[in-house]
Amino acid sequence: MDKHTPNFKVRLGLFVAGGFVLFVLAIFLIGRQKNLFVPVFKLQTTFYNVSGLQVGNNIRFSGINVGTVENISLVNDSTVQVDMIIKKSVQPFIKKDGLALIGSEGIIGDRVLIITQGSSEAVTVKGGESISSVEPVETDAIITSLAVTAVNFEIISEELASIMVNINQGNGTLGRLIQDSSIAENINRTIINLRKSSRGLDENMNAAKSNFLLRGYFNRKQKQAEKNTQDSLRIIDEALKKDN
Repeated sequence: MDKHTPNFKVRLGLFVAGGFVLFVLAIFLIGRQKNLFVPVFKLQTTFYNVSGLQVGNNIRFSGINVGTVENISLVNDSTVQVDMIIKKSVQPFIKKDGLALIGSEGIIGDRVLIITQGSSEAVTVKGGESISSVEPVETDAIITSLAVTAVNFEIISEELASIMVNINQGNGTLGRLIQDSSIAENINRTIINLRKSSRGLDENMNAAKSNFLLRGYFNRKQKQAEKNTQDSLRIIDEALKKDN
């Protein structure tokens, strides 16, 4: 194809223009992701373990993406420093007693760095300062804990199933109580006998009160009870008068 033909020049121009548009879009998207077109300030924090956090991961404050992780570097064998780039407009809301912690976008999503809200009385952070952090919980530790819980639940389920089998077969005290109707009948008879004994005791007490030999004793008891009641009322009345 002749390079000097009009069709070739048009295609070349469209190709160059399309490439330029894609380049501008790429620069815009990358710049927006890296906050290149908005005023920013920097913060730092340290962890013992960043748990998969990577450069470029989002930083969130109050559930909103406010910046990105700029750099992750080893300070020593037990400390990892994380450098953050955060929008300048968010700076007045981030306090010095705020904490940095590592979360994730969903269950298996990318890691995110979360900055918690500090107290309203605390001082606002300044650019270049460092904030405290909370160590992340490792996913492996969570899975191990869940595995132990599952094993314990399985053991408990097997023991409960064994207990229910024994009860249904009439084994043990509870099983015999449920399966053997004679035990329940004996309990009912015992309750009936206790009620009869209680009524008999009440009748005996009434008969004793009617007996002229014991009548004086019960009369003295009744008078003593009445006297105690009157004394209590008199004490309460005197206390009320003193308060008035």
